[in-house]
Amino acid sequence: MKIIIIGGHLSPALSVIDSLPKDWEILFVGRKYVFEGEKSLSLEYRTINDLKIPFEEISTGRLQRKFSKNTIPSLFKLPSGFFKALVILRKFKPDIVLGFGGYLQIPVVFASFFLKIPVVLHEQTLESGFSNKICSYFARKICISWESSARFFPKTKTILTGNPIRKEIIGKSPARGEARQRRQITNSKPLIYITGGSSGSHFINSLIEQVLKKILIDFKLIHQTGDSLEYDDFKRLKILRETLPKGSKENYSIHKFINPSDVGGILGQAEFVIGRAGINTVTELIFTKKPAILIPLSFSANNEQFKNALFLEKLGLALVILQKEATAQVLFSSIQSMHKSINEFSKNSKNLKDLIKKDAADIIIKVVKQCVLKN
Repeated sequence: MKIIIIGGHLSPALSVIDSLPKDWEILFVGRKYVFEGEKSLSLEYRTINDLKIPFEEISTGRLQRKFSKNTIPSLFKLPSGFFKALVILRKFKPDIVLGFGGYLQIPVVFASFFLKIPVVLHEQTLESGFSNKICSYFARKICISWESSARFFPKTKTILTGNPIRKEIIGKSPARGEARQRRQITNSKPLIYITGGSSGSHFINSLIEQVLKKILIDFKLIHQTGDSLEYDDFKRLKILRETLPKGSKENYSIHKFINPSDVGGILGQAEFVIGRAGINTVTELIFTKKPAILIPLSFSANNEQFKNALFLEKLGLALVILQKEATAQVLFSSIQSMHKSINEFSKNSKNLKDLIKKDAADIIIKVVKQCVLKN
């Protein structure tokens, strides 16, 4: 069996890859660089390369909801993306294509439909991503993560599978309170995991930079900055780290990227998380029952991240700070508040039902197999 996986969202894609039969031949299609025009390699390229899975880069324009100065130039890039997808498909000859959202999947799905190759989509969000809405007309099946997104897709094509969780997170998710008990035994400071998603967040990095010395008085940090050459946050914060006293320096661990296989262990050790509110981050926080301070991306599609953050807040697992209201002092006060109330957040997590399906990846693979057999 030969399958092309389009990595709009990396975490669920990796979960499915890990669960695929070992004799399946995989080709991953995605973006090689963090941002267009930069030469910093993306997390998806690094990770897939480490897994020794063939990777094909594709570049294409974006279909935009609103007209802007970038709309026309972006539209002119769409044909080149379509023809590149045709070349990839004809060369690899997949039995099926599995897409995880994002604008890069659009030309691949169109070309697959043109070549009569079956397509399965996976939607992670609480509603629907723009790309999956468009591509759903050309797909055999749409796997959704939440019942709330079913209304955006044809009923006959839609299957509730859940959002796949990586085995590293399932296997390393500690029992509630374990991280706190381990810290009490070692008498060490509580750990905060700071992440801006796979590309990092310049905004969050900047806030942390302003109050870093104050945070390190009471906490240890693991900080994933991303690798944007435009802002060079990693380099700047690494230089700042070298100016810290020895004790503070040892308590500040800074990384451009965190290997996906290490995230489960870090979440297990952390008292809480500071980050954006992408749906895969939120899914993993719910599964691990890990509290978080969330600063939703202010310009995410359909205000998606704000809705994700509110969802987690209603579950009693998050403090939400709007980006327009987020200052370094507001963030620092929120850190102190969450730490003081950590027992209350832990009680809230005990009341959570099992909202996340552990076998979501296996269900998606079953759907994929059925589509191949019917082709």
